[in-house]
Amino acid sequence: MNAAARTPGEKPVIAGYDEQDLERWAPEPDKRPGRTAFQRDRARVLHSAALRRLAGKTQVVTPGVSAQAWDASPRTRLTHSLECAQVGRELGAALGCDPDLVEAACLAHDMGHPPFGHNGEEALNEFAAPCGGFEGNAQSLRLLTRLEPKRFVPSERTGELVSVGLNLTRAALDAATKYPWPRGGHPTDPASRKFGVYEDDLPVFTWLRQGAPEGRQSFEAQVMDWSDDVAYSVHDVEDGLHAGHLDPNVLLAEPERQDVFAVAAGRYAPGAGPEELAEALDRLLEQEWWPHGYDGSAVAQARLKDATSQLIGRFCLAAESATRAAWGYLPGRSGSGGGPGRLTRYGAELVVPRETRLECAVLKAVADRYVMQRPDQEKLRADQRVVIAELAEALTARAPDGLDPQFRSLYAAAADDAGRQRAVVDQIAALTDVSARSLLARLTDGRAVAEG
Repeated sequence: MNAAARTPGEKPVIAGYDEQDLERWAPEPDKRPGRTAFQRDRARVLHSAALRRLAGKTQVVTPGVSAQAWDASPRTRLTHSLECAQVGRELGAALGCDPDLVEAACLAHDMGHPPFGHNGEEALNEFAAPCGGFEGNAQSLRLLTRLEPKRFVPSERTGELVSVGLNLTRAALDAATKYPWPRGGHPTDPASRKFGVYEDDLPVFTWLRQGAPEGRQSFEAQVMDWSDDVAYSVHDVEDGLHAGHLDPNVLLAEPERQDVFAVAAGRYAPGAGPEELAEALDRLLEQEWWPHGYDGSAVAQARLKDATSQLIGRFCLAAESATRAAWGYLPGRSGSGGGPGRLTRYGAELVVPRETRLECAVLKAVADRYVMQRPDQEKLRADQRVVIAELAEALTARAPDGLDPQFRSLYAAAADDAGRQRAVVDQIAALTDVSARSLLARLTDGRAVAEG
């Protein structure tokens, strides 16, 4: 049934999804009839303050720091999220997912990242060890279900108003959950530092995972995850070229290639050998559109942009073709209103060919080796870790008065020291790169906290 076929007052049916998928933690009426539940989810994420704050969080190349006169504006966490959402929306739609659902998940996937990216995440995890650690993906779920002010409901225990965050649908929260397990609960690697939920957020996590196979991503989450890999692997290399950090000709030199393969095998493609990785890189270098040079001219910029488009298309089409070859055109689930060809929720698995994953891994390694491992970056990262550590110390000493009103309330309502420390962590994670430094300066009597 489509929107035109509905009777007045009837909620829109979304092909491939059932009523349980559309439920919200706190039931609420529609504000405007005619919109689907997933359109509402997408709009809530898009209009959130947490998403806007990603504009002030570095992706890879620090905005305003240029090695070349032609350096274009580098991506931030926000622009990366927008590009990931575009990739995910189209790939998901091609496979039968609801495009608004996948886009909402892609927009939300990085919302919990703290200032200074993964470096800030590691520093914050050290401080948060007594209260369960810090993980950007678990923080994203916390934002979506608790911290982002949108919907408040009376507490069953006290009757006071408590936040339920954006109050997204079960399917949207599940689609945004990259690591569907608590700390130490990785299905195959208990020592993994990746997890998707803190202990005190387990009630809503249990609710959103109702009926889901333990430890398994939903199909939409798999599309989001691959779209994230595609977007940042391709765009980080593009930003590295724009910034003058990468000369593509070095990828033809054997010593440089071995460095890239070592990074790829160590971080992005465990178990892959140098020969296999060399074949993956050479497949890309042999493409007629591969950028073998870059001088910042308009022609070079256009060629580079074409290469990024070609790479995104190559990686997405490979996944789409392999997934369809494995799963075909599945009928819609009983009672869901789904049609032929819709791969949704737990009805399929995304299939990405190994050769494609290795090509993506090599691109990640190129950006890692020539952008993130630049000599000046370790000094910057060390400074950033100091900022996080000193900020945590200063806020703890001044809490709750030193916290913003929202986090001051969380601190006051906490039942124990772990809960109070978590409120401090929430405050720090919400900051941008610049606001983290400026807040530390205010808390330390105006002491300058300069970049680098």
